[in-house]
Amino acid sequence: MALNRLSKTIRSSTCVHMILLAIFLFTAIIISSGLGYISINFTDVFKIIVSRITGNRDLLEGMNKIFLVVVLDVRLPRILTAAIVGAGLSISGTVFQGILLNPLADPYTLGVSAGAAFGASIAILFNINLFAFAGLSSCSVPVFAFAGAVATLFFVVFLASSNSSATRPGLSSNNLILSGIIVAAILSAGISFLKYLADEQVSIIIFWLMGSFASSGWPDVQLTLLFVCAGFLVSIFFARDLNLISLGDRTASSLGVDTKKVTLALLVTASLIAAACVSVSGIIGFVGLLVPHMIRAVTGPDNRRLIPVSMMAGAILLLCADTITRAVLPSEIPIGVLTAMIGGPFFCYIFKKRQMSGTGI
Repeated sequence: MALNRLSKTIRSSTCVHMILLAIFLFTAIIISSGLGYISINFTDVFKIIVSRITGNRDLLEGMNKIFLVVVLDVRLPRILTAAIVGAGLSISGTVFQGILLNPLADPYTLGVSAGAAFGASIAILFNINLFAFAGLSSCSVPVFAFAGAVATLFFVVFLASSNSSATRPGLSSNNLILSGIIVAAILSAGISFLKYLADEQVSIIIFWLMGSFASSGWPDVQLTLLFVCAGFLVSIFFARDLNLISLGDRTASSLGVDTKKVTLALLVTASLIAAACVSVSGIIGFVGLLVPHMIRAVTGPDNRRLIPVSMMAGAILLLCADTITRAVLPSEIPIGVLTAMIGGPFFCYIFKKRQMSGTGI
């Protein structure tokens, strides 16, 4: 009876958080869509979005046609991509922190970002257009970035695999972190070499590495939405098992959890989400690190609440950051630079505050 009451309390509390964050996110999308070089009334933005969803063209009577193009074809794809990428990186960071039992873990701990950067750099350097025949030449960089991230993930897992571990056969958090650091260091050296060879194209590579949503379109929205939704469902399905794994392998195994299977499934899921996000946005740091860490102070460590709430909070955070760099600052700067400038000092503050209080990180 007590467990059922606790479960109902958790579910109701999560629903309240999700509803409030969903309202805040929708409001942020409306406000962001109206801001920019061409200022659009928020009421008009709301009518445009509702008309697109419902198909009711009567809402657009008397409205400037330029507003439709600006909102639907220019701003909305970028805004939705930023929100979805923020949600995906937050889910990935939450899962990584749960798997590795390390609150400092994020989507790039296992070298996923370095793999994506290496793949994208190759596509840019050699001007590869795999899909030029289909009129999709712009997809080559995201495809190579995704392939590089996935290849890096499987190499890290292969490098970290061991049958001699007595505590966690097959995979251990220490081996995964160490393997990720080694592979990321090697790939970083490879990226530096590619930048040396790039000559005049080095600025394109550097701009991609700093992260940006400037060229986002509806295909990017569809790609990231597919991976983030699928990854969210898998993560929620294994959320209870992830809670038990945090208690220790022996405890989790005694409660019927196949730790090796669950760890590998969540590891692949989180990495694929991060790979899909990085492939369309470039390198954006600190979102997957900070969001789960801050939300955990509100929801507690239960991943059944932490994962969905972190997803919504990450979407809001990255959307607001992109809106600032796009419409508020005098000139646009790469979103990855902004998140690093804000997230780095803020995380240092949290880290030092917890050290002084004696609670640790």
